[in-house]
Amino acid sequence: MSKSLLFIPDISGFTHFVQTTEAEHSQHVISELLEILISANTQDLKLAEIEGDALFFYKEDNVPSQEKLLAQIESMYTAFYSHLKLLEKHRICPCNACATAPQLQLKIVAHMGDLQFLQVRDNRKPFGEAVIQAHRLLKNSVKTDNYALISKELTEHIMMPPEYESKLFQFQVGNDTYDEKTIHYSFAEIDPSRLKLKSFEEGNKVSFNCAPNVSFERTFKTDVSSLLEMITNYKYRHLWAEGVYKIEWNENEVTRLGTEHVCTIGSKQLNFTVVTKEAAPNEWVYGELTTSPPPVDELYQFFILKPISEKETQLKVEMYWKAKSPIKKLMLALVAKKALRNGTEKAIDKLKEVVES
Repeated sequence: MSKSLLFIPDISGFTHFVQTTEAEHSQHVISELLEILISANTQDLKLAEIEGDALFFYKEDNVPSQEKLLAQIESMYTAFYSHLKLLEKHRICPCNACATAPQLQLKIVAHMGDLQFLQVRDNRKPFGEAVIQAHRLLKNSVKTDNYALISKELTEHIMMPPEYESKLFQFQVGNDTYDEKTIHYSFAEIDPSRLKLKSFEEGNKVSFNCAPNVSFERTFKTDVSSLLEMITNYKYRHLWAEGVYKIEWNENEVTRLGTEHVCTIGSKQLNFTVVTKEAAPNEWVYGELTTSPPPVDELYQFFILKPISEKETQLKVEMYWKAKSPIKKLMLALVAKKALRNGTEKAIDKLKEVVES
């Protein structure tokens, strides 16, 4: 029987992350990272199972070469840390889940062996001694949580020196005993600074050389994080934004700079992109840009939150707009400005009612 590859990327720090941070946002972050790792599969690995914070891949009757295996490991680390950098740079949420996400790490265990399979309806799941060994290798004596570990059986098969070195990898040898059987392996701590992280578009941070077209304030009897969550989590938007018939967004994604959502108001669909602007000390700014509603060409709406105390928050709403044609500018001056202000104030008063009830 031909040998098969077993490959397990495991997000380190997940248990502590979930236990000590806001549950919903931490779930979104982990979900995004698992999707990123799945997309970084360059060797046509089969996904056997998602195991909470880990992915269990295999390649049946096929073991990639040393070059391909190390390239696969590097690809996943590059994707993982590139996404953590994006989360850090585009964060708008002050919660612990979003703030500590960049501290997550990744370990990858690679092993090989003979596989058997369980077939339950359409699910084909590998099992056997090699599968047990691969999972046990996740519980090892390596002193870091950011490493690639390759079993001795696999290093010998791909003819990789046990202490192989390259620009990214500096492997060392180690071993651990499981059920009175010692398993030898090579492991290398991964330094993210040696990865060629993927570039991403900078979040849209805008500035204005004029006063807002509309500005008003309200004081809420709640903490700043709860109020920001009510504003930025679109599943709550229908509770306070009057006239919103439907909202479409990526429900498995934490709202951050550049994320998009679509509001259906009556028969019209308005497309929004998350933006921000310069914040004063101790302020959190969430903004939305749309180019959809007539008569404006661009409409920016900012929610500026500032904690007054642990259970009280000041919310300032600012609106800026751009209209290119003289007719649109006239319509704004005569009708639209008052309507936009009244509609927004009504929504914020409803938000206050919802939050404080």
